Amino acid sequence: MSIPVPVPAPRPHRPALLLSLLAGAQFLVVLNTSIVNVALPAIGQDLNLTPNGLAWTVNAYLIAFGALLPLGGRLTDLLGHRTAFLSGLLLFAAGSLAASIPSGAGPLITARAVQGIGAALLSPSGLAILLAHRPSGPGRGKALGIWGAASAAGGAAGVLLGGVLTSSLGWWAVFAVSALAALPCLVAIPVLLAPGIRDSTARLDLPGALTVTAGLTLLVYGLGAEDATPLPGVVLPAVGLALLAALVPIERRARNPLLPPALLRNRSLVTGNLLMLLLGAVWVATFFFLPLYQQKVLGYSPLEAGLTQLPLAAALMAASWGAGRLPKTLLPGLVVLAAGLLWLARLPVDGAFLPDLLGPSVLIGTGLGLAFVPLTALGVAEAEPQHAGIAGGLINTSRQVGGALGLAVLTPLAAPATPALTAQAHGYRRALAAAALIALLAAAASVVHLLRSRTGAAAPLPGRS
Repeated sequence: MSIPVPVPAPRPHRPALLLSLLAGAQFLVVLNTSIVNVALPAIGQDLNLTPNGLAWTVNAYLIAFGALLPLGGRLTDLLGHRTAFLSGLLLFAAGSLAASIPSGAGPLITARAVQGIGAALLSPSGLAILLAHRPSGPGRGKALGIWGAASAAGGAAGVLLGGVLTSSLGWWAVFAVSALAALPCLVAIPVLLAPGIRDSTARLDLPGALTVTAGLTLLVYGLGAEDATPLPGVVLPAVGLALLAALVPIERRARNPLLPPALLRNRSLVTGNLLMLLLGAVWVATFFFLPLYQQKVLGYSPLEAGLTQLPLAAALMAASWGAGRLPKTLLPGLVVLAAGLLWLARLPVDGAFLPDLLGPSVLIGTGLGLAFVPLTALGVAEAEPQHAGIAGGLINTSRQVGGALGLAVLTPLAAPATPALTAQAHGYRRALAAAALIALLAAAASVVHLLRSRTGAAAPLPGRS
């Protein structure tokens, strides 16, 4: 998320309350990457969605959020922190409310995109507010720790909360809860926070923003399209890649580029973002396919599917905490993640929780947590101070877009050849095995980076974060 270099700001009336609200908003942003997953079977049945339509219920949010994060940071500079935050929160709440109204596949996917647009403005402006009011000292570390914990908790709580709400109220509640939860921030932030400083010299890089958004959208849509004709399957991804390639000369000519060319010459940043693309694909695919397998093959209720995610969520949060205190956890984390996914890919049709799900769930959560923290550090390790915000934005963008691309590529693998239960199970196992191969590819790439760093060809792999 692109954020301005923090400057001291007037102390808010209640700093602890402000921090709680900012962390709560970030929790909602991350929560909506996974809260819908357990509700997907119910949504598909009520709205008659195809597997591709279900994937786009997730992807619409991921693409809008990931592709527009840098632009959200630039708008934060231009509009001012408080105005950008409230604008993003209003869009996010409006999209959440619209998504809760059963009205068909098109309106639902559009509402999810509006949610993502709001999140792309809400997340960077919230972090900018936090940094502006915690310019230095131990207070900043504590605040950032709370912010990071809210992000981890949001991702881990999504499946559980989605299961509880879907079972008790219906799938619409997974969206309505976000709209309701946004209200305290909308009421309190104008009271707690002064308008703040806005950068009158900031300008929007509209050509860059439009190019990257259109390129990513065409690429992901083309890869995930069900239509067997050449247009979606070949032409659209090719056009998307061409647009992304055109972004380089566009940014070189821009007076206020969305992506400063100096960042593209930063080897650590490029390596970190490429690896985060792969990890994002594995992360989102796991939380997408596992609840579907549990409900469609094992016969779990949404609540049961959510509750059985608790060991994975606990392992993820514990490993994320530990990774900041242990040296070089990236490679072990990716290997553990791949092992857990390969184990999960052997899940039988009549599998039970203790012998078949608990072990791989703990491994997957541990691997994700051990890999995510050092990988984030790698993506920002060598960024110049004036580029620290955009470097952080890029690593988050890579995670979100990687998830969208991963779903687009892996969803066809999960499609069953027949409606038979064994065919459905085989499809999900095939997708999970492919996700394990992606994790192994990321592990191999991290080994190459480590070897190059030891010879001085690249920055050392961050040992602590």
